[in-house]
Amino acid sequence: MTKYLGGAVIPTGFDVPVEPLRRAAHYTGEPGCIAEARVFASHFLEQLRTEWCASADRRADGELLLLVSELVTNADRHSNGPYILELEGTDCAVTVSVYDSSTALPRIFPKDPERVGRHGLEIVKALASEVTAERVPVGKRVRARFELNR
Repeated sequence: MTKYLGGAVIPTGFDVPVEPLRRAAHYTGEPGCIAEARVFASHFLEQLRTEWCASADRRADGELLLLVSELVTNADRHSNGPYILELEGTDCAVTVSVYDSSTALPRIFPKDPERVGRHGLEIVKALASEVTAERVPVGKRVRARFELNR
């Protein structure tokens, strides 16, 4: 019997388990990093379509890139150092995790259409089916699960 440690194992009906597609990128916080993260996420979604036959429509493209932009922008603005974008996906969902050096957990503010700024987490919560934030040894991790087919 084979045991698989770490990560989700998806039953396929065959003897070989299939793990989710996983990719990670490291960003320094220099100008252009947020755009690079969006391109990285776009390539990841195309790879999911090819390798996992994910049926993500064009709505998913725009919404996933917006979610990535918001999380990476928050890491860029609120940490004192580099950050990591980690994507994990299957044919039905993408989990976006962003690690940064700040230990301050993000806060969601009450809805206020007159407030300028501080709407990032509000946007992330509207796009994701689940959002979590936790402290980790390097600072914090914010994770959002994005459903490809709603």
